[in-house]
Amino acid sequence: MKRILAALCLSLGMMQPTQLPAGSSSAGEPILPADQVAQFSNRVQQDLAARGARVAIVARMGRDPSQMPDGIRYTHVGFWVYSRITEADGSTGMGYQVFNLYQEAGDRTRSNLVRDLPADFFAGAHGLDAGIIIPTPRLQDKLLSVITSPAYAALHNPNYSVLANPNTRQFQNCTEHTLDVLMAALYDTADPNQIKANIGAYFEPQSVRVGGVKRLLASAASRALTTMDHGSQVGTATFGSIARFMQANDFADEVYRVTPDRVIRF
Repeated sequence: MKRILAALCLSLGMMQPTQLPAGSSSAGEPILPADQVAQFSNRVQQDLAARGARVAIVARMGRDPSQMPDGIRYTHVGFWVYSRITEADGSTGMGYQVFNLYQEAGDRTRSNLVRDLPADFFAGAHGLDAGIIIPTPRLQDKLLSVITSPAYAALHNPNYSVLANPNTRQFQNCTEHTLDVLMAALYDTADPNQIKANIGAYFEPQSVRVGGVKRLLASAASRALTTMDHGSQVGTATFGSIARFMQANDFADEVYRVTPDRVIRF
């Protein structure tokens, strides 16, 4: 653990987020000053390193909470993997690389898998508030095996919906892809039909009431905001619902929030 933290502290100064092919449109237009975002992303990295996390699930708050449905705080989730980062000049350093699913800039109903750095991840954040899940060490190993295998990309469905139903394969968003990868790791399967069966059996989505859907429609009118894959009830995967699932089944060592001045138990 100390080696991870020491290597990370040494390498943070070497990493330049703009040197990875992430694309500013992936994270959204910057809202907060770049220096504050960089400082906060380093704080989150150092916190994860101090806890010895090799793989973590991290969420950002990308929209005004008043626009969000009740019970949903974070809008984007990705895997943070402790990795060797190669810079454009050929130099290397240790740090966290982020594995994301982002909407395409030119077509918000489609998505791509993108790898970037923590400062890119928080570039479009509405506020400096990170939700963090550190899986158990054994689950971190299993997640790393899936993330670095062809299954990670194979589980990507480019048909994007903000409120994708995690029980179906019709649409997908970043949180559902995270959940699919998590289930692949937990149950040692890359079969999407088996993964969806396991989600239906063991995972409880976040319920979204009609009023919450209307708030989203008002603030983010888009063809990517559809409920056509739902029945009479709308439910979607969220950071909170994944955290509850992992805590209830002892799959998480720690679940908490980080702000610029506090660490808060979730």
